[in-house]
Amino acid sequence: MDHFAGLDVSVKETSACIVDDTGRIVREVKVASEPEALLAVLTNPAYHFKRIGLEAGPLSQWLFSALAEAGLPVICVETRHMRAVLKAQVNKTDRNDARGMAQMMRAGLYRPVHVKTLRSQKLRMLLTHRKLMQSKAIAVENDLRATLRNFGLKVGVVGTMKFETRIKELVENLPDLAVLVEPLLIVRRVLREQIGILHRRLLAIVRDDEVCRRLMTVPGVGPVVALTYRATVDVPARFRNSKAVGAVFGLTPTRYQSGESDRAGRISRCGDEMMRIMLYEAAQSMLVVSTKWSWLKA
Repeated sequence: MDHFAGLDVSVKETSACIVDDTGRIVREVKVASEPEALLAVLTNPAYHFKRIGLEAGPLSQWLFSALAEAGLPVICVETRHMRAVLKAQVNKTDRNDARGMAQMMRAGLYRPVHVKTLRSQKLRMLLTHRKLMQSKAIAVENDLRATLRNFGLKVGVVGTMKFETRIKELVENLPDLAVLVEPLLIVRRVLREQIGILHRRLLAIVRDDEVCRRLMTVPGVGPVVALTYRATVDVPARFRNSKAVGAVFGLTPTRYQSGESDRAGRISRCGDEMMRIMLYEAAQSMLVVSTKWSWLKA
């Protein structure tokens, strides 16, 4: 007899539900959200698992890898699709969610999600941290511009390298303001230094990656865009054809068809937001910023 399991994962505990091929609940248990605790339940020789459902989330990559290495048929399920199916339940609890996920696995009502390789997860972490520190540095600069403007001190158009010098020039004769802006300038200086360290690390990775170097031959594509694309696609063989990549990135239009109504909407935005931003910036660079001719721009 085949068995199916649903795992509703939270930070501390995971609710597990096991059903047989008739839909009868065989076991329900709540264990710690640790691979060892889950394996103690799922490796019981009394169960012959056909599918084990795991919702995509912060801990899903870690738990998925551990269960897959143990030889279990684990599947990571798309969050929005699962939420839509479980919405039919009157009471939302971890126990009911685990039951619903187990029944979804049994009936085949799920949409699998690709779990990235360990290398792609590390690349993604590098890109995310770099982007976070960059946004914080820009926020500090914008705050300084806005607060100094209240006193008639206009920073004006100034580059990243000369920004701190310009701020100090404005508050040179105002010691009370100089004391207030100095902590923000120190924070900005540290952020910019760390951004430089991460960016050099990014450039070193791109320099040694043949795929990234090939992607950078496309007009408008730089190291950041190339590495983001590399980390997001991860395993190219998982796509049936090149047209499927756009759908995964959320760049294909949505469609609504009912009776005589049939209309196409905006892009679905179901995929990776960072990847869409990078592709948009690359297109802007090629079409607007660059004056160099290319066959792609033409």
